[in-house]
Amino acid sequence: MSGGPEGAGLHVLVTNRVLANRTGTELYVRDLAAGLLRRGHHPVVYSPVLGPVAAEIRAATVPVVDDLARIGRAPDVIHGHHGLETLTALLAFPGVPAVAFCHSWTGWPDAPLRFPRVLRYVAVDHTCRDRLVSVDGVPEDRVHVALNAVDLDRFRPRPPLPPRPVRALVFSNAAGGRAGHLAAIRAACDAAGIALDVAGTRSRKPLARPEEVLGEYDLVFAKARAALEAMAVGAAVVLCDAAGAGPMVTTANLDRLRPLNFGVRTLGEPATAEVLAREIARYDPADAAAVSRRVRETAGTGALVDELLALYREVIAEHRAGPGDDPAAEQRAAAAYLQWVAPRLHERDLLRAAFGTLLRLPLVGAAVRARARRESGGHWLAQLVARMEQD
Repeated sequence: MSGGPEGAGLHVLVTNRVLANRTGTELYVRDLAAGLLRRGHHPVVYSPVLGPVAAEIRAATVPVVDDLARIGRAPDVIHGHHGLETLTALLAFPGVPAVAFCHSWTGWPDAPLRFPRVLRYVAVDHTCRDRLVSVDGVPEDRVHVALNAVDLDRFRPRPPLPPRPVRALVFSNAAGGRAGHLAAIRAACDAAGIALDVAGTRSRKPLARPEEVLGEYDLVFAKARAALEAMAVGAAVVLCDAAGAGPMVTTANLDRLRPLNFGVRTLGEPATAEVLAREIARYDPADAAAVSRRVRETAGTGALVDELLALYREVIAEHRAGPGDDPAAEQRAAAAYLQWVAPRLHERDLLRAAFGTLLRLPLVGAAVRARARRESGGHWLAQLVARMEQD
């Protein structure tokens, strides 16, 4: 391994469960890989399921593989998203240390992988940190918090907001159909005379290039990464998603909400038309502009990439200075994780079998296939139906 004296390019292997849909971790991987490449490093991305996001990463000239045997050089460090894919990379490249990331408060794929060469666990917000330390038992001195970021070169500032909001956008993969929070947003916007659009996977209107359209909206309803992108552009943002409603993001609450990633802990109220109308009434163009300036000063992808590079080098140095790897301990750790994950994979297989039974019912199967045809190729339903048809 070259291992990186300061200033040398690091070879970084990034793992992710899927690179097909425009979800948080997939876009995180895309932006991280591009940022590493711009700084003269050598990212390679691995996922067993490739799709449109993988194509975007390849278009940026970052190698993407679904087979680790195709990588001819061992990385200096593994940046691991999701336990099973991280373990696969660790077993494929003995002697390489890893940093394991947690992006979810509840999802089992984000549960920490206990493995001797995983030397740091990174939480993307304080909620995930509390999961790692207080639920999953990771020692606090092994946990690092690296807050999510936004690509400031892509998400450019919009012109000044109008005195009152005229156009609003629900920017969420969970909004569509009969979603309760979408109905509440629509009612609140109708009452305020605000035209409303919806974008995201469930609405069948995914935004491949949100940076090109966010500036057209005065008010955005979103959470997490989508909320941060809207703030960077300069829209006023009300936190809202299927889990509930949060506040309008203002200069008064930004410092509290940012370490929570504008995520589930910030959505503490029911998503009702009354709650959302109250937050819409807090619309203040000058304050939204001030929020945007602070986000652009503190939440750029460049600063995050620098932070992670420093962490990679710290982990590489710690591994080199350590007592050496213990193959027997690694085998026990791998066996323990596979034993833990097996029932969860079996549950998925049972659900898949039940879904296959539904597909064989003439009326239900026809309806599901018709819905799948209306979705994009990267949508989970389209992918699942395609896999079932191949079996």
